[in-house]
Amino acid sequence: MLKLFYAPGTCALASRIALEDAGADYEITRIDFSKQEQRSPDYLKINPKGRVPALVTERGILTETPAILVYIAQAFPDANLAPFDDAFAFAELQAFNSYIASTVHVNHAHGCRGSRWANDHSSFDDMKQKVPETMTAAMELIEFDMFEGPWVMGETYTIADPYLFTMARWLEGDGVDINVLPRIKDHMERMSMLESVKRAMAEPV
Repeated sequence: MLKLFYAPGTCALASRIALEDAGADYEITRIDFSKQEQRSPDYLKINPKGRVPALVTERGILTETPAILVYIAQAFPDANLAPFDDAFAFAELQAFNSYIASTVHVNHAHGCRGSRWANDHSSFDDMKQKVPETMTAAMELIEFDMFEGPWVMGETYTIADPYLFTMARWLEGDGVDINVLPRIKDHMERMSMLESVKRAMAEPV
């Protein structure tokens, strides 16, 4: 059985949704950030980066959301979560998820993880004030140039969809008016209606 190390409100939600989409047999281990459990010796043995998600498989442990999403899609091919039979389309999917990981998530993190990039608290405040601008710009690029519709990659739902949904849920807290992003807003609403998403967003026992 797969085991997902997860914390509510984090990017680990994308992996949890994908596991539900795939019909995977998995269990959840919740990491409590308020107690700094991500920095505990036991968890650092699982993921030395001290972050979530981490997915324990029979062959070892995977970290980083894009890698976990691709693993899920490949491990459960019947779920049809990625276009593995089309090299270009799969590269486009990877490009989208890479942009989420390398740019969108990093922009968001400047609002709450300023200590990763600076020591002076005044710098933290400056980075936080920049987040609405950088997140809006990144999401506008997705809205107008990267989003195919009705799903991220077009007519077929893929592992890009739970990843975008996870980022979109952060926009209000980042000071972004989602109403200026009507396609992403519609995507978020439709994602919220999926049974896999409802199950994934339920709190673990």
